[in-house]
Amino acid sequence: MSGSLPLEQLENTLERAIENVRQVRIVVSDFQPQGQPGLNQKLQQIVRDLAEIDKLRPSVADIQVPLEVFEYIDAGRNPQLYTKDCMEKAHCKNEEVKGKIDAYRMFKARLLVELSAVFPNEMKFYRAARGDDARTAAGAAAGIQ
Repeated sequence: MSGSLPLEQLENTLERAIENVRQVRIVVSDFQPQGQPGLNQKLQQIVRDLAEIDKLRPSVADIQVPLEVFEYIDAGRNPQLYTKDCMEKAHCKNEEVKGKIDAYRMFKARLLVELSAVFPNEMKFYRAARGDDARTAAGAAAGIQ
């Protein structure tokens, strides 16, 4: 395990500790005196795992987890659903913003067409100053109708 990344080591140690705690719970719930040596062994392993987790703490201290992930865990939900939900929200927001951008582009093109009809000389000066040509505005306006 020494060659693996600290995060992987932490994950493996946590999984082992959780499994040992689960097994201790089973042994304790129906305790028999002959199970004492096995119980002691599991408890010692849990203590070793907690010491290992404490040693790994500095190497994973810079990892930040959004508080919402813990809310998912507390609610009994898979924390990986948090990532999926965030991606879905980002996708929806992206579509909304894309719609707004498209609306502003259409408005700009329509505005240029209307301004060109009302103020042709000023718009020629404006386009010359921007480096646009009449075909750019006409092409943009063609998709508006």
